[in-house]
Amino acid sequence: MTSAQLLLPIRVPELGPSLGRVVVGTGRTPGGIDLAAVRLRLAARVIDLAGEARRRAPLRDREEALRAIDRKAWLGAWEETVDGVIDLMIDQANTRIRWEAEHVRMPKRRLQQLLVTPQERRTLHARVGSSAAGLVKSLDQVESCIPAAAAGKSGDGMRAWQRALTLAARRLEASWLSLEDAVAEESSRWDAVVDRVSRWRKPLWPVVLVGVLVTGVGTWVGLVFGGYLEAPDWFASLWAAITDR
Repeated sequence: MTSAQLLLPIRVPELGPSLGRVVVGTGRTPGGIDLAAVRLRLAARVIDLAGEARRRAPLRDREEALRAIDRKAWLGAWEETVDGVIDLMIDQANTRIRWEAEHVRMPKRRLQQLLVTPQERRTLHARVGSSAAGLVKSLDQVESCIPAAAAGKSGDGMRAWQRALTLAARRLEASWLSLEDAVAEESSRWDAVVDRVSRWRKPLWPVVLVGVLVTGVGTWVGLVFGGYLEAPDWFASLWAAITDR
C-alpha cells in the first residue's frame, strides 16, 4: 500500500445550511432595492466553489482541490456581490434624481453635478464592502488550515479545515445581513439629494435683472423724449436713422 493510498480523502462539507439567509433571504428590500437576484447569485457561487473542490478532490493534486474554495475564491465571490449591489444602488439613486430633476426642469449641466461620480462609486463600494470584516477573519482561518488538510495525514487537520469552511459560510451570512443594513443607510443619504432636487427652483435674479434693465432704459428714453434729459449724439443719430426710413 503506497503512501498516497494512506492519505485521508478530501471531504468538502455541505455549506448550504450554514449559508442560512443568504439562501432563503431576509424578506427585506433595504432602501427600496430588491437584492434577491444578487443574493442568490452569491449563494450559487459559493455552492459552485464547493462543488468544484469536490470535483478536484479525487485528483492527484490535493492542494489544488482545496484552493478551489480558498480565501481568494470566497473574496472573489464577495467582490462580485458588492459590485452587483452597488450597481443597483447607483441605478436607483440616479433614476430618482433624474426623475425629480425632469419634474422641476433642472438644467442638464446642474443635474450632472448631482449624479453619482466614479469617485463616489469607489467610496460607496468601500463602505458597503466593509460589511465582510468578520468573513475576512474566518477566511484567514480557512487559509491557515489548508497545508495540514492538503498533507492528508491527520484527521485533525481535515476536520479543522471543514470547521473553518462551515464557519466561513456562517460569517458570509452575517456579512450579508450587515450589507443589507449598509445599503439601507447609504440609500438614506441619497434621500437628502433627491429632496434637494425636488425643492429646486429656477433662480429669479436673471428675471429681476432684466426687469430692472428694461425699466431703467424705458425710464431714460421717456425722460429724453420728455425733454428732461438731453439726448446723446449716438441716440439722436439712431433715432434719426429710424425715423428717416
